[in-house]
Amino acid sequence: MEIYQFVFIGLWLILATIVFQAMVMVSAHRAEKGYKVGKIDPDLGQESFFFRSYRTFWNSLENIVPILGMSIVAILAGYSAFKLSIVIWIYAISRIIHMILYYFIATEKNPSPRSLFWVLGLLATIYLVVDFGIFLIF
Repeated sequence: MEIYQFVFIGLWLILATIVFQAMVMVSAHRAEKGYKVGKIDPDLGQESFFFRSYRTFWNSLENIVPILGMSIVAILAGYSAFKLSIVIWIYAISRIIHMILYYFIATEKNPSPRSLFWVLGLLATIYLVVDFGIFLIF
């Protein structure tokens, strides 16, 4: 397992980022005017930091499942620690940049700069799915 140390650190960073996002989202929600536990104003949009922090958190949750699951199976199968660490670190850094841009850019424009980093994370995931699948077959 020592050869996967950089993978584990990258996975820790991804998960720690999501914990951070949850804390930011909860803080932003509690700071909202008229805050009520579990109630989100459906009229909120990109101009609201709470809306953006909420969407950032949920976007991360939606995207973590494939990369995390695939990484665990890849480790158990003996997939290249070097390749996996590169994929995980590309994903981790792209998700952090995506988060920062989502927090600071309030736009309805699509694609926005944050979309580019979302796509980079998606491409890292797709690469892992395909390359790991090839590893398993051959």
